Amino acid sequence: MFTNDPWSFPNELSKLANYVHANAVDKGWWDEPRNDGEMIALMHSELSEALEALRQGNQPDSHIPEFTGEEAEYADCIIRILDVCGKKNLRLGEAILAKIAYNKNRPYKHGGKKF
Repeated sequence: MFTNDPWSFPNELSKLANYVHANAVDKGWWDEPRNDGEMIALMHSELSEALEALRQGNQPDSHIPEFTGEEAEYADCIIRILDVCGKKNLRLGEAILAKIAYNKNRPYKHGGKKF
C-alpha cells in the first residue's frame, strides 16, 4: 500500500494539517472563532462544487487548469478537513489507518447495504 513505512503517514499528515491550518490563519480565516457546524458545511460545499463540476462536463479548473474541476474541488475539501484537524490537533492520519484496517474486515457491501 505504501512504498515507505506506512506508519509515518500519520505524522506526515499531521505536518500537512498544521501547514494548511497555519496558512489559513495567515490568510485571516481564523481571525474570528469558527464553529464545527460552519466548518462541516464548508467541507460539504466543496463536495457540492465537485458534483457541479461533473454536471458541467468536468472542465479544467479556473485556478489550476492542469487539473479538472472535480480534482480541484476534492482537493479543496481535503484542505478544509486538514485545516480543521490542524486547528483541533485531531489524529486524522491514525484514524484513516484505523478505518482502513477496520474496513478490510467488513463483510461484502457491509452486510447488504445497497450504497
